[in-house]
Amino acid sequence: MSKLKGWGLMDKVFDSGSPPISEITFDIGPLVLKGNAPPAEGVAEMCAPRRIALDKILVDAAVESGAELREGFSVQDLVVDGGRVTGIRGRSQGGSTVTEEARIVIGADGPNSIVARNVDAPSYDERPLLSCCYYSYWSDVPTDGLEFYSRGSRVIFAFPTNGGLTEIVTFWPNKEFHEYRADIEGNYLKTVDLVPALADRVRNGHREERFMGSAEVTNFFRKPFGPGWALVGDAGYQKDAVTAQGITDAFKHAELLAGAIDEGLSGNRPLDEALAGYEQERNESVAPIYDFTCGFLSTLEQPPPEMQQLFGALSGNQKETNRFFGTLAGTVPIPEFFSPENMQRIIGEAQKG
Repeated sequence: MSKLKGWGLMDKVFDSGSPPISEITFDIGPLVLKGNAPPAEGVAEMCAPRRIALDKILVDAAVESGAELREGFSVQDLVVDGGRVTGIRGRSQGGSTVTEEARIVIGADGPNSIVARNVDAPSYDERPLLSCCYYSYWSDVPTDGLEFYSRGSRVIFAFPTNGGLTEIVTFWPNKEFHEYRADIEGNYLKTVDLVPALADRVRNGHREERFMGSAEVTNFFRKPFGPGWALVGDAGYQKDAVTAQGITDAFKHAELLAGAIDEGLSGNRPLDEALAGYEQERNESVAPIYDFTCGFLSTLEQPPPEMQQLFGALSGNQKETNRFFGTLAGTVPIPEFFSPENMQRIIGEAQKG
């Protein structure tokens, strides 16, 4: 949210009907933690807008800032001259072929990026597929802010979004995807039933849309630049959805990339050097959440003993509980909170108490 505030768009997101979220519930069965993540740059609230609302706000803001928008345009190929990308070739809404030149082509086109594929951008630090998920939107299902439930190898998220709806997401291990897919509604409801209090609300509500899901959320970094091209968002880096940090990371990286390109094209710094700096900053900023996501959370396994000790120690320690929530919201550094020294300090204080 701090990036949206900095761009002057935070209020527009709230005005779109995506309510501010402050309360977090972390329920792992025998233990329930409640609290609020510490603020970031003066912003204490989170929100979970639907893409149909968020994308329009972002696109409209880009157009107001001078960007040219072409709707219904399909990029089909890159134009390359002497090993350097110099533009794109695509098809307009009317069906005519269009070629455009550019000093740099940016692929913000997701994990199956046409730009990444055409320049053969190498991937690195890849991790195995971990979870799969299905979700839908419900009316008349109230939530207490963001609710997180872990039950064995199942995880459930419930949170408010646009239009007075509640989005409920269920996660299973990726290896069980075909079993889940064989009876999506039955398995979805069976998962929700693991939390009776939530299941009661769901049974008294109404599902407003079809079930949607994914089993192919891969974990990777890609080299995000080369001669005449760059990658941002899921095109250059992706991780399992269980920590719900994808859009937040994409906002941060878009700002980093814009700054690097400005440095390069303005002549303040060689462009390749500026883009190499962008890659380094990107990787350093997300390495902790990448490792954390690909750890026990997205494997949907039980926390290791020391982590279980930590969660037990957080019960009754509101300050540290809130800081733990900050690691999930991106407002508290993960290495700082989960350092052995800090974890032992929290556990030791609980034992003394």
